[in-house]
Amino acid sequence: MEASTTTVGGGRSRLERSSLSRLPDRSMKWGLTALAVAIVALIVYFFIRLIGESGSTFSTFGLSFVFGNDWDVSRNIYHGAPLLVGTLITSGVALAIGVPVAVATALYLTELCPRRARGPLSMLVDLLAAVPSVVYGLWGVFFLAPKLLGAEKWFANTFSFIPWIGGGASSATPTNYFIASLVLAIMILPIVSAISREVLATVPAENKEAALALGATRWEMIRMAVLPYSRSGIVGGAMLGLGRALGETIAVVLLIGDAPVIGKHLFSQGYSLAAVIANEFGEAQGVHRSALFAAGLVLFVLTLIVNVVARAYIARGTRGGRRTGSAVSAAVLAAEEGPLQ
Repeated sequence: MEASTTTVGGGRSRLERSSLSRLPDRSMKWGLTALAVAIVALIVYFFIRLIGESGSTFSTFGLSFVFGNDWDVSRNIYHGAPLLVGTLITSGVALAIGVPVAVATALYLTELCPRRARGPLSMLVDLLAAVPSVVYGLWGVFFLAPKLLGAEKWFANTFSFIPWIGGGASSATPTNYFIASLVLAIMILPIVSAISREVLATVPAENKEAALALGATRWEMIRMAVLPYSRSGIVGGAMLGLGRALGETIAVVLLIGDAPVIGKHLFSQGYSLAAVIANEFGEAQGVHRSALFAAGLVLFVLTLIVNVVARAYIARGTRGGRRTGSAVSAAVLAAEEGPLQ
């Protein structure tokens, strides 16, 4: 009985190859495996180190560190709810402002922009990511905040009937939740736009032509064929932008107001997890230092939860987007076959 052999490229048997010729493949495999394991080990190390450094804080304050509303360094009381709320507010508002603008920019560049202007405009949008965060922060402090203070007071007075968003015009300050969120929205725009642009470019031309063949307008084609197909990728880009907003430090330190209380409205001062670590870690000792590590742990867990939820949504959205694209193609085929029968 002849022994079976496995052939490789060129019709040669794998047995004909020497161990030395297979060394690059093995080296690449083990090297990439080692890098992947090292990344996971580094994340686990960070998590364990944060737990170890923040242990005294949770043993002293318990869950009140997360849900209590009192951060007072002079009295050694550390409750992180104002920091967590400030982080969620600034990141959420930044996402609500930045993602629609970024997706609209990506749609224009991929579907509507003249071919000659597409490259320069894409480059200009991407250049926003090259601006240092401290420049954004200083621009917000010295230009954006003073210019928008009057508009903020007008908005608070006009829409005073809206809970938390309206009202509080008399206590509006130049640095507040809204200004920090607006600058964060500008900072995440190039990331979300670049990813959305790449995802939208992968939509099959057949899906677009199928929608247009059914009599759809350009907007209806985008709504029926382009957006459903690329929804999961756009959500992934938005989650990357959210991660950037959650961890942003310098710009938020300059713009949020550094007030360790939960603001009563959108235009009041607040604090964030990253900002309090940047401001106070240099002089922190004892319980204070442990509390800052605990703030870092909360931020780490929050980012982890966001990523898990995003991946679950992307996995579900990918299946839905592909089914939508297939449905559009099937519809146009049925429309073409109808008159022939």
